[in-house]
Amino acid sequence: MGSIFAFFRRQHPGRLIVLGFAGTILLGALLLLLPVSVRPDAQVRWIDALFTSTSAVCVTGLIAIDTADHFTFFGQAVVAGLIQVGGLGVTSVGIGLILAAGKRVGIRGRLLVKEAMNVSSFQGMVRLVRSVLRMTLCFELAGMALSFLVFVQDYPPLRALWISVFHSIAAFNNSGFDILGGLQNLIPYRDNVLLNLTTCGLIICGGLGFLVMIDLYKARSFHRLTLHSKVVLTTTGALLLVGTLLLKATEEMTWLGAFFHSVSARTAGFSTYPIGELTNAGLFVLILLMFIGASPGSTGGGIKTTTFFTLMQEVRTVFSKRRPEAFHRSLPVEVMSKAATITLLSIVVVCCGTFLLCILEPERDFIQLLFEMVSAFGTVGLSTGITPDLSVAGKLVLIFTMFIGRLGAFTLLSIWINRPESNIHYTEEMITIG
Repeated sequence: MGSIFAFFRRQHPGRLIVLGFAGTILLGALLLLLPVSVRPDAQVRWIDALFTSTSAVCVTGLIAIDTADHFTFFGQAVVAGLIQVGGLGVTSVGIGLILAAGKRVGIRGRLLVKEAMNVSSFQGMVRLVRSVLRMTLCFELAGMALSFLVFVQDYPPLRALWISVFHSIAAFNNSGFDILGGLQNLIPYRDNVLLNLTTCGLIICGGLGFLVMIDLYKARSFHRLTLHSKVVLTTTGALLLVGTLLLKATEEMTWLGAFFHSVSARTAGFSTYPIGELTNAGLFVLILLMFIGASPGSTGGGIKTTTFFTLMQEVRTVFSKRRPEAFHRSLPVEVMSKAATITLLSIVVVCCGTFLLCILEPERDFIQLLFEMVSAFGTVGLSTGITPDLSVAGKLVLIFTMFIGRLGAFTLLSIWINRPESNIHYTEEMITIG
């Protein structure tokens, strides 16, 4: 036992976070395979339990089996717990339990929080975790109350309450799970304004990132916000607007439906229209939104809004011959380089995964497989309906992709491949680009 603790103490904090996510996924899969988790009239294979657990912990929402039709109340509670842990992060939940027990958080714990939340300073780590937990509780309670007003009209009060709790957790953590049954998601409620707007509000707030939400609460004014918060808010607003207009132009949707899917495609995964019935143009719009995703430090995935914004600024500087800047602030060169690296690695992951799916699932259309892969990488959960029918190998590819998408390809490479910096400098020589 002592050697095990010594092993974990020697590990990089990022590696401990990766191992924590992997361990949570395996534990969740085992719990979902227990007889108490599975309905008497249903059957759950190991691959479907592992897929469901991965999708929940990675707050994706892709499902190989319907959650309501296959799992009991206990099994559904396990899925909800996995979503909550995955959205907040294993580290934040662990630190929260330590604080609840009245224990002191040591340097190691603060280092883990710093790594998990992607912040640059140790200052205020414990206060940050407390703020995140309080914020999550407040938003989810509000979402539960508003959702209950809708679901209680169609279900008995206790059943409606549980659906509302589950839905609020899934929406705020940007995970498209539902327990309505029949693989119908929110299609029966496509015209319900209250549920649509409540769900959108939870998704947007969860996708902005905890640091942005805290900054908004403290600043109370756009001009007093940090550069990071301004970039996140403006980019999010622009993507929501453009996504709504493009979906309305390409699909037979109401404005409410177009707005809902523009919000949901950025890592939430809820749908009020059958995704499999959309045109290729509409699917392509959703693919672009899913690939960009939410914001850093949030419950969502994708390359992140700040990465997309930084790339657009880099393109602008090529034509304007000016240094990259935003809101009267210059952007560091290392930020531009990191954004390009993250985007390139993400494209490589999506291309490799799609290629594997094309080999493993030759009877499927390319656009369906590409959509499935981007949805898994962006931890979105939208699907054209082919997920349950994929082979075991195809599901394993998506499981691995969801794991990469939740933790980030750049993060995984940086913590497992740690080569010392070289002091060798060669003579520069130009090459032709473009």
